[in-house]
Amino acid sequence: MAEYFVYLDETGTLDFGPPKSSTESPYFGFGSVIYPGEHGDAIWDGHVLRAALESRGVRIPSQFHAKDDSWDTRGDVFSLIAGQAPRFDTTLLLKQRAYASVVAAGKPRLYKLALYLHLKFLCQRVFTPEDDLYVVVATIGTKAMKSAAAAAVEDVAAQMPQHVVACFWDASSTWGLQVADYLLWARQRVLSGRQMAVYDSHVAPLVKSTFFPWGESEGAGQS
Repeated sequence: MAEYFVYLDETGTLDFGPPKSSTESPYFGFGSVIYPGEHGDAIWDGHVLRAALESRGVRIPSQFHAKDDSWDTRGDVFSLIAGQAPRFDTTLLLKQRAYASVVAAGKPRLYKLALYLHLKFLCQRVFTPEDDLYVVVATIGTKAMKSAAAAAVEDVAAQMPQHVVACFWDASSTWGLQVADYLLWARQRVLSGRQMAVYDSHVAPLVKSTFFPWGESEGAGQS
């Protein structure tokens, strides 16, 4: 029996059909990073990096966020993440192939299904039945989305043999969620065919699975 923290963040827009622009991902899904129960050093190192950047005049008033940070900051964060080497997995749903019942049920159903499928995959393929899991999901704004997240975690907990504790935390308070954001941003970038200098060295070794329950987008990158 072992204890793990599973940090999850979502990616993509909650709509259906093909992308509306060249920068929009055809997928909605989740990515997770997994740390063993005792990972205080990893959290502390994230804190120290943030302080070091502040000492160089780089303001990080809230959190690391891959979409908004500069390339220099991204390089420092990806280097730290690579050294910590958490396990990273993703589940990505190709929205234009969504079942009619999912489309009819709307955005909360898509959110819940993506989270449910990802957690189920981890419980069945990664953890042993005796493991204890702290599942930390990044807080999402609307009441409907929060209810969908809670329902998805509860469904997995009821069906899987592991002991699952659900935590809904703000990313600004949690290094593990910021790591999930960074790795998910990089994975989506490469899958969309855009280049990233440190992907092969800092990200690819951490990617243990990319699950496409509804298939892959034609012409997407396959790194």
